[in-house]
Amino acid sequence: MSAISAATHEPADARRDADAPAEDVTPTSDEPAATAEPATPDKATPAWRRIHPVALALGLYVLLRAIGLAILWAYAHRRGIELWPLLHSRYDSLWYERIADEGYDHGLVNYLPNGKPRIPNLPFFPLYPGLIAAVAALTPFSTPVSALVVSWTAGLAAAWGIYAVGQHLGSRRVGLVLVALWAALPHAVVLNMAYTETLFTALVAWSLYALLRRQWVTAGLLCVLAGLTRPTATALIAAVGLTALVAIIRRQDGWRPWVAAALSPLGYVGYLAWVGHRLGRLDGYFYMQKKTWLIGFDGGVYTVRTLDQVLNEPSRLAFYMSALVMAVAAMLIVLLAVHRHPLPVVVYSLVFWLVTVGTSGYFYSKGRYLVPAFTVLLPIAMALGRARRRTQVTVLTLLVLISGYYGAYLCLIWRSSP
Repeated sequence: MSAISAATHEPADARRDADAPAEDVTPTSDEPAATAEPATPDKATPAWRRIHPVALALGLYVLLRAIGLAILWAYAHRRGIELWPLLHSRYDSLWYERIADEGYDHGLVNYLPNGKPRIPNLPFFPLYPGLIAAVAALTPFSTPVSALVVSWTAGLAAAWGIYAVGQHLGSRRVGLVLVALWAALPHAVVLNMAYTETLFTALVAWSLYALLRRQWVTAGLLCVLAGLTRPTATALIAAVGLTALVAIIRRQDGWRPWVAAALSPLGYVGYLAWVGHRLGRLDGYFYMQKKTWLIGFDGGVYTVRTLDQVLNEPSRLAFYMSALVMAVAAMLIVLLAVHRHPLPVVVYSLVFWLVTVGTSGYFYSKGRYLVPAFTVLLPIAMALGRARRRTQVTVLTLLVLISGYYGAYLCLIWRSSP
């Protein structure tokens, strides 16, 4: 299959544009009468096979993340540390919760109640804190609890979307394996924290799924929301835009690809424009990032220099893990291209990796930044989906244990952001 044939990589009965009216699928009188009778479950079929695949995917995700939480709780308990504050009251979680409570800053220099200066909170995109504020306003939950409610609910939506993509491109088993691999990533502990990874991944997964099914308007609208969630939405914007461009050149699906291409950047560009207005300069967002947060796109210069130091000087585990994750992701992206996966999958994976590697600063967090790039796991999911059950269980058990122990390291030993 050509890498640019996303619109054709789907079952024949799924190729109808879902933005158009649904077709009548009522059985005709020419069909045998037996086909109208409900099928009875085969008593010899294992019970787990009779579970709805979406429920199975969600259950698998919850199970693997519960194991990770149990490992974190065990080590935190040994140190006399409470589990819940680790999930909602540290690192970026505090920024999102403060935005939900107090709103955004008005300038580059701001002050805490004790009079100390603080860098602006404008780098954090608005959808997640907005949802936190909405949940806190509509329920009796506190802001920290509301943050976890949004994150955990989004985690279920993400797992469902990831399963849908894997099942569409491979099979039910591939979809389940893809969910398991994502839930067992080394940095998967952030999926249980008050972070944006789950919300952003859910929007990406369903947007890519819509693209694969040529549901252009749906893909564009979801991309708008993703652009209000994280700056790495540029990767999804590229995937939607380039896929739409191919469809336009091929004169497929009429006006819908045009609408998807026009919608896709609105959320991201809209927030950047708002920040620029807030700071009184057109490049306000990027200026603020560079001057106060010391972050900018340098094409990978910082990453290469830091990687050279990591490989030649003793470093902490977080640096080695981020280097390993980036290297493995690069190899898997090559496999995506070699195996001719659909265009939106390849474009999203490649651009996401380039943005992550090409941005300066926070080398130790680059492994976490790649968590929403679940598409790079497709080559592994495809191969593992064909393996024997015993092999699948062995590999996934090892990965979830590594993920659990590394998550405990990040939360309890590593003192910087996961």
